[in-house]
Amino acid sequence: MGDFLDTNEMIVDDDNTEQVKASATKRKGRGFGQQTADYHHDEINQAGFESVENNEATGKAQRSVEGWIILVTGLHEEAPEDDVKEKFAEFGDIKSLHLNLDRRTGFVKGYALIEYETFKESKAAVDATNGTEFLGKLIQTDFAFIRGQSASKSTLQNSNTRGRGRGGFRRGAGR
Repeated sequence: MGDFLDTNEMIVDDDNTEQVKASATKRKGRGFGQQTADYHHDEINQAGFESVENNEATGKAQRSVEGWIILVTGLHEEAPEDDVKEKFAEFGDIKSLHLNLDRRTGFVKGYALIEYETFKESKAAVDATNGTEFLGKLIQTDFAFIRGQSASKSTLQNSNTRGRGRGGFRRGAGR
């Protein structure tokens, strides 16, 4: 009978199925190699990163492109720009004052960026206003740009980076 298939009569080649299974699990291309992912994970964990050890500034103030910018945090959400300008104008001529507003609420986000022409003016503003009360809230002031502690060349050369940069067109070349 040709329509009836008996499973006992089928011939199964076990060697061939094992070979098919082995080739099916080996995948080539991006994203399939677990050992590659583990290698990059270890590489990232071993890289030397700078870290902040305490809340106090460890470096010196750094000049921005046009002047000395201080960051004022902890401002009251309803602080008018004129009051902020008046408070900080007593330390010198303010080149610019940025008081960012929350688009959703229209209130101040709680910080301001104030730019002075000279280091002397900005340093006086930071020293006089840091930790003081303004419109019922305690404000903190510090320089927006601070030079970090410079790492020595030997530390940078001994790190486990491969020198490929941050990515771009030839990001994966060499893997």
